[in-house]
Amino acid sequence: MNVRAAAANILFQVVDKGQSLSSALPLGQQQVKPRDQALLQEICFGALRILPRLESVASELMDKPLKGKQRVFHHLILVGIYQIGYMRIPAHAAVGETVEATKTLKGPKLRGLINAVLRNYQRNQEQLDEISVSHNAGKYGHPGWLLKLLQESYPQQWEAIVEANNTKAPMWLRVNHQHHNRDDYQALLKNEGIDSTAHPEALDALKLAAPCDVNTLPGFDKGWVSVQDAAAQLSINYLEPKDGELILDCCAAPGGKTAHILERTKDSQVVAIDCDETRLKRVHDNLKRLKLQAKVVCGDARTPSEWWQGEQFDRILLDAPCSATGVIRRHPDIKWLRRADDIEALAALQSEIFDAMWQQLKVGGTLVYATCSITPQENKQQVKAFLARTNNATLIGSDIDNPGRQILPGEDDMDGFYYAVLKKA
Repeated sequence: MNVRAAAANILFQVVDKGQSLSSALPLGQQQVKPRDQALLQEICFGALRILPRLESVASELMDKPLKGKQRVFHHLILVGIYQIGYMRIPAHAAVGETVEATKTLKGPKLRGLINAVLRNYQRNQEQLDEISVSHNAGKYGHPGWLLKLLQESYPQQWEAIVEANNTKAPMWLRVNHQHHNRDDYQALLKNEGIDSTAHPEALDALKLAAPCDVNTLPGFDKGWVSVQDAAAQLSINYLEPKDGELILDCCAAPGGKTAHILERTKDSQVVAIDCDETRLKRVHDNLKRLKLQAKVVCGDARTPSEWWQGEQFDRILLDAPCSATGVIRRHPDIKWLRRADDIEALAALQSEIFDAMWQQLKVGGTLVYATCSITPQENKQQVKAFLARTNNATLIGSDIDNPGRQILPGEDDMDGFYYAVLKKA
């Protein structure tokens, strides 16, 4: 498939149909030549980061929007605008290839319209770009509700958060402690001409100077290393798993934290549970590559009696379902798929799971509550409410008035993440 046509179709599926980029992009990549897969990803990620600007330019250049069966061609126009305005592709090539995509999308009658719109943008780019950033959505690349939430929650940091959300995320590696320590693996990378930087807190984390194909990483196929953001790797610092313990990773897919627990312990029994059978396949795949074993269960975390009849757990990592507002730089579609009322619904779900998991924890056991969110409702307020209703819960390592640790996007070049450690009295 023409790569611009594939990009338009992916944007249509995400923006108009509400499908996640994580599911739409891999399907699209299967339809283009291998050499075009990186270009397709760049167009889709980039366009979603600055979607309001592209929409603004398109609205200035068209008398009326394309609707119904022609909606995919609206997104094709956005693809063309993004290439001309924000990529190094020569303008004539961007226009020509985008117009050519009308054949693939079976809309040859729209060829003239799309050609005219893109050439008009090319001629008046400076003026149109100024208009596109004259409103907050275009200037900051975030929907109004999310921008307001960030401004209210982080009055001093919201602009830095927005900027971090709109940048490309670095590639972080997690070195498998069972094969190499971090310094030794960093030396292996250097021998291959791959530069990296160690993280000050996440003791297995290395940040690559530039992303690369995982198959070029020494021993990737042997399980020597995995790709995982440093903020997610910090879960091991807070959980502090010990050898021989019974440990639950709740809401575990895709399995990075499950694997990290196993890499850092001996003879521990780790149970990984998630309610999504499809996502659990990735847990199995990761464990297989790393040659690790865990008990993987498909079940609803709110009703543990349906999937667990064993002993209570020594430690529980509750990586709760959340708005994922801390990982927008990796998933720019989150900005356009989430709604303001999602936060309240997610907080209610988290509360249910929190209470259910507490019942599965041994007396003296440790539960780590974690999200990849930065909204106070899902994090500090959630933990405060839990402590208020749970007499035998003690907060560890932080102040009850400001419970847990909130990592903001871009801090030490990490994703946004939240951790709170609780002990059962």
